[in-house]
Amino acid sequence: MYLTRLIIAVCVAGILAAGPVAAAPAAGKDVKPYDDRLMRLAEILGAVHFLRELCGANEGQYWRDRMEELMRAEGSSALRQARLTRGFNQGYRNYSRTYATCTPTAQTAISRFMTEGAQISDGLVKSIP
Repeated sequence: MYLTRLIIAVCVAGILAAGPVAAAPAAGKDVKPYDDRLMRLAEILGAVHFLRELCGANEGQYWRDRMEELMRAEGSSALRQARLTRGFNQGYRNYSRTYATCTPTAQTAISRFMTEGAQISDGLVKSIP
């Protein structure tokens, strides 16, 4: 269920890019009102990518692929792509420095990230006019 909601969050990003908010870069700005949540989602994807592999999920590049989908949907400029990439990499690196093996704490972190990702997803869905 949490996995599905996190995937929905990535899809919602694509929907948002197609909506009226996507016109913001044409107005000279590359900042969107939901960017903070989107950047946090990128960080969560990076952390989950590291932690789930560490804990034996054997999902390969699944989470990185979701991040690439997010970048295709929301990376409308090089700066925006760089910010999303930085968030993903930061999430990955922060947890790779902390955990060398899967522990109950790492599994709790995964669960919390899944919950937070679902909350972000729900918030993004509700913000669509």
